Amino acid sequence: MASVARTRLKTGWYLLGPAFVAAIAYVDPGNVAANISAGSQFGFSLLWVIVLANVMAGLVQYLSAKLGLVTGRSLPESIGAQLNRPVRLAFWLQAELVAMATDVAEVIGGAIALHILFRLPLLVGGVITGVVSLLLLRVQDQRGQRIFERVITGLLLLIAIGFTASFFVATPPPGDVVGGLVPRFLGKESVLLAAAILGATVMPHAVYLHSGLARDRHGHPEAGPERRRLLRVTRLDVGLAMVVAGGVNAAMLLVAALNMHGRGNISSIEVAYAAVRDTVSPVIAALFAVGLLASGLASASVGAYAGAMIMQGLLHRSIPMVWRRLATLAPAL
Repeated sequence: MASVARTRLKTGWYLLGPAFVAAIAYVDPGNVAANISAGSQFGFSLLWVIVLANVMAGLVQYLSAKLGLVTGRSLPESIGAQLNRPVRLAFWLQAELVAMATDVAEVIGGAIALHILFRLPLLVGGVITGVVSLLLLRVQDQRGQRIFERVITGLLLLIAIGFTASFFVATPPPGDVVGGLVPRFLGKESVLLAAAILGATVMPHAVYLHSGLARDRHGHPEAGPERRRLLRVTRLDVGLAMVVAGGVNAAMLLVAALNMHGRGNISSIEVAYAAVRDTVSPVIAALFAVGLLASGLASASVGAYAGAMIMQGLLHRSIPMVWRRLATLAPAL
């Protein structure tokens, strides 16, 4: 019995991964900007928004993964099957534009991190971010989804280290953290920032992508014990991924609240980096920049992957990933 239990546990852990790829969308540079702005302007008071947003995101991501596993179709394929051609084309266009707009922030975030770390011009940093994200997609093409999931999960852990490292130097007061979990707004600007946090967390392209990832990873099992087991694994996968992503987002806000609140307007990520460097240490600030770089690289590759899945599902067509990467990279540059 013990050996059977160990085998099931090992198999269950092996099946984890799709949600961690989708979770990259929840810790992209857009989240960094929104969370740091919230923490620097309003301290700990909007922490509850991050918790609420991640609970909402977890539910949506599980439903997306369940759709792919139960129906054997990705969300774009399911939507496309219900629409006539003109509506399908219009839906594809808006979905692609949303994915491209998201990609702009991801590429710029990676470029800013490279500028901070190596003083590279932003244009050069943007090109490097685009090229590296394309290389990550090549891993998925040549080595398979499981290896791609491991690489992206590794980058997610690097992001977590980068944005939580400062807590080894200074930790936020527990009372203030608990107080931040009480829902409230502090004026109109806090409402706008709460909306920004929600918008940066519940990302449409991650929802489209997760359904296809779950389908490709687990297949389309018939109703019965195997499907129920895979749905349990999927719930665990989503739960763990959202805990990591939510923890990283909370850490961003807490770092800003602890080190930047009351220091004036933190108008950019570079200013936030300088604030961490001055108030904590240059080493912690460098780790902050490394976390931002990992965020930009991973989210840019996942965003391009989602765009390819959207096109395939709605138009039943695909273009070479190099051309797709160039098309989405151009607006950012």
